[in-house]
Amino acid sequence: MQDSIVDILRTLRKNDEKATQKLFERLSENEEIAQNFFLVEKKILSILNFRDLFEELLSEIREKFDVPYVWLSLIEKSELSSLIRSLESSNILKKHLNLINRSSFTQLVGHTMKPKLVNDNLKPYFKLFPRHTKYVIKSLAVAPISFDGEIIGSLNQGDISKSRFHAGLDTSLLEHLAVKMSLCLSNVAAHERLKFLANRDPLTGLLNRRVMEHVLKREFVRAIRYENSLSVAFIDLDDFKGVNDTYGHDRGDDLLKHVAEQLIKISRETDVVARFAGDEFVVILPQTSAENAERLMSRLMIYFSKNPLQTGKIAIRVSISFGVASTEDKSIRTPLQLLRNADKNLYRTKKQKKKY
Repeated sequence: MQDSIVDILRTLRKNDEKATQKLFERLSENEEIAQNFFLVEKKILSILNFRDLFEELLSEIREKFDVPYVWLSLIEKSELSSLIRSLESSNILKKHLNLINRSSFTQLVGHTMKPKLVNDNLKPYFKLFPRHTKYVIKSLAVAPISFDGEIIGSLNQGDISKSRFHAGLDTSLLEHLAVKMSLCLSNVAAHERLKFLANRDPLTGLLNRRVMEHVLKREFVRAIRYENSLSVAFIDLDDFKGVNDTYGHDRGDDLLKHVAEQLIKISRETDVVARFAGDEFVVILPQTSAENAERLMSRLMIYFSKNPLQTGKIAIRVSISFGVASTEDKSIRTPLQLLRNADKNLYRTKKQKKKY
């Protein structure tokens, strides 16, 4: 009997030691997790542009926590919808960014900032997954992120293990990271807005004249060095004053934005579109002959002649004139001369129109 009591005590002691060891292991693991969260937060707090912020966040979480799938879901037409276009050039984000409409997002995640853990019936959450990707996920952590108090999307983590993210798991650190992420978004947005206003025309969103002239100098030097053609198109709206006088300055602004949007649509990624002044626009066309530049502008003229600007019940006729100059003209020796020649050709075109 005494021996059995001793055996029981020894067993209890061993069990107690195992429990204590497990407790220390768990505490050590939690400390490591907390430290990794701190390192991720420290890394993202110093970033001042959206692309780097999201790229660093995704790669840091994947590396620090050994999570196979990390991606972002952003709500379409949210407060930061304009930043989405700035992220499209990132190869990392093309694969790890998903756009979702607000109603679908709300049905899945709700209206709170509380992270959601799912390891059962994941099919409805496929709407959060990036398109054209095949994720083998059996558990999912969704941490909502906000901007200026509005939920704009979520930071998502997925694992092939069903036990990785399960109900009852402490989400306080993940929630804390999402809050820090939301603060970062506000800081970056303020910085990006200042940068945008410094480089862009506030009405159309196109590059302003100062930046355009800087880009033109760069492209001119590059064209001369590599013996490529560089063309510049100078564009002007016909009778823009008449539009303002007839329909008001608000409709005149709508017309300028309409023209700017179409210029962006017909341009290649390598082209540069800028608002020069008033109703004048400039398109810089690297590796483009004068003939091809004129063909492009002619297509633009035809488009506008067939597609008036619709504002409510009003259809406003859109008419443009353009002038093109190219480095194919060997008499052109400076970027300023290239721009002036395009302007002169525009003036010549407008003068000829007035004759008719």
